[in-house]
Amino acid sequence: MDTEHTATERTATKHTATEHTATQDTAPRDANSKTASSKQGEPSFRKIIHIDMDAFYASVEQRDNPELKGQPVVVGGLPSQRGAVCAASYEARQYGIHSAMPSRSAVQRCEHLIFIKPRFEAYRAVSEQIRAIFFDYTDLVEPLSLDEAYLDVTADKLGIGSAMLIAKQIRDRIRSELQLTASAGVSINKFLAKIASDLNKPDGLSLIAPDQAEAFIEHLPIEEFYGVGPATATKMKALGIHSGADLKSWSQTTLKQAFGKVGGYYYKVARAEDNRPVNPNRIRKSIGAERSFFEDLKQLSEMEIALKKVAEEVHQRLLKNKRNGYTLTLKIKYDNYDTITRARTLETPIREQEEIFQLAKGLLVTNLEKHRPVRLLGITVSNLVSPQPYSQLSLAL
Repeated sequence: MDTEHTATERTATKHTATEHTATQDTAPRDANSKTASSKQGEPSFRKIIHIDMDAFYASVEQRDNPELKGQPVVVGGLPSQRGAVCAASYEARQYGIHSAMPSRSAVQRCEHLIFIKPRFEAYRAVSEQIRAIFFDYTDLVEPLSLDEAYLDVTADKLGIGSAMLIAKQIRDRIRSELQLTASAGVSINKFLAKIASDLNKPDGLSLIAPDQAEAFIEHLPIEEFYGVGPATATKMKALGIHSGADLKSWSQTTLKQAFGKVGGYYYKVARAEDNRPVNPNRIRKSIGAERSFFEDLKQLSEMEIALKKVAEEVHQRLLKNKRNGYTLTLKIKYDNYDTITRARTLETPIREQEEIFQLAKGLLVTNLEKHRPVRLLGITVSNLVSPQPYSQLSLAL
């Protein structure tokens, strides 16, 4: 199904899709979304597209192996290997299967589920092909992952002018050139475009229209706000915040008191405001690695051996990305899936593999609950900086 969807339809029903021809590609009168230019005295606004590939990993596998088309496919580890779901085809999702679900639980929901080992190099190659299409229209492309990105097409390279038409062309090219489908959201800022791309998946094109943005947000359930996770949604509902309109009724000061610094973000998006630019030079915030084990680790010595291998992998990734970091975070997942994270921040950047291991080991020894089997260990380095040469002593001769 290839449909276009407007914000007005969303307020009535989430599942109704009708064709929409974009005749006006302006935006709400929101000063925070203005561009520098104007026409005939009227303010001009950004045109932002969010592209989200549909079940990307699974769709690539179904494309490359026609026998998998129409089948419930999961990309991830086998149940016998205590793996987890990386991605699920839409056929698998009908059984309630989703990413991050233990493979053992997934196969219980669908006995004929087909498991495919991830081919990340193949997915990266396809992702590069998709981005090449994006760059035909704008240089302002901000990848969020292999399968999604923001595009600022306010001044597109081809002079098309309409963000809706550009989004349609991109989706048509992805379908014809790569035999894959993508969903797209169009609006005046990143927050609204991201929400729009989720309105009509899969294979949909949705617009949160200029004069409908604030009304749309007021009707949006709080759990559907981008940036509001399950725990925060539960807290908000306990405080009487069930929709955008409820959120909008709170002052910025009160929101910050209740939710901290992020309260300022909630205050703005409740008013359809988001002035974050599309950043083509988006800097990675953390680098890490983790390992799940076929059998739970019960001895500290076993965990230290496993942790050393994770530290080696993290160090290699830091070298590849030419980064050091000030903060190291250890992740421990127990056999019952209880998960804890503990972090330590240093005054100087973490550089060496042995340093990564010793810091992680110290956090493990200090925080591990005795007699609890461990199924996963992970290490992440954050507060990243570019490597600096070691300072050397200057000797007076």
